[in-house]
Amino acid sequence: MLELRAVSKRYGQGETAVEALREADLRVEAGEVVLIEGPSGSGKTTLLSILGLLLRPTSGEVRVGGRDTSKLDERTLPPLRAATFGFVFQGFNLFPSLTALENVSVPLALKGVAAREAERQARGLLEAVGLGGRLHALPDQLSGGQKQRVAIARALGGDPPVILGDEPTAALDSRTALGVMELLCGLARERGRAVVVVTHDARLERFADRVVRVDDGRVVEFDPQGDSPWTTRSAG
Repeated sequence: MLELRAVSKRYGQGETAVEALREADLRVEAGEVVLIEGPSGSGKTTLLSILGLLLRPTSGEVRVGGRDTSKLDERTLPPLRAATFGFVFQGFNLFPSLTALENVSVPLALKGVAAREAERQARGLLEAVGLGGRLHALPDQLSGGQKQRVAIARALGGDPPVILGDEPTAALDSRTALGVMELLCGLARERGRAVVVVTHDARLERFADRVVRVDDGRVVEFDPQGDSPWTTRSAG
């Protein structure tokens, strides 16, 4: 589904240059849940942004469905990104003046879905995440967990094969955070989506098929059921 091959990312030039990623390799399969962990500034968000085609690598290949995207022009990337990825963020990023239903249906309409069909799909997505009774609530009338569920429903609009989350549980209490991860895992297991989540919360490791830790110039993949790393990759 997704693959990084010897991907490096450099910010700046000369003596002030920073190597955020260096020769990083990573492969994510359909139906798999992968966590990305590491301290602040270690390159986690850079790694996620490159996976999601939001950021271009300095060198290396980013493959989506086997296709090398590194040389695609800027006109080709947005439609590929929209068709492939759903993004879930820590801050929810909901429109405060729109209802839950509108927060999900409007992005669908912007993707070219007819208004009536966009509303129908949005209703179905919100019901799927347990918010069928809160369709007309505004974001300030929803709890943190409910807002994140709206964000997940929005990310699922258009049926993208990959869900990318940047600290999607950081603003939530423990119980709600676990509920959100259970929902994301269900999407991976039952609907074959690839789910990649950046997190600082080690408690979420039990939901993962693999844990990728970015630290000190390297990416190390851990088996979450064991105590030892089983694959080591370079990164920074």
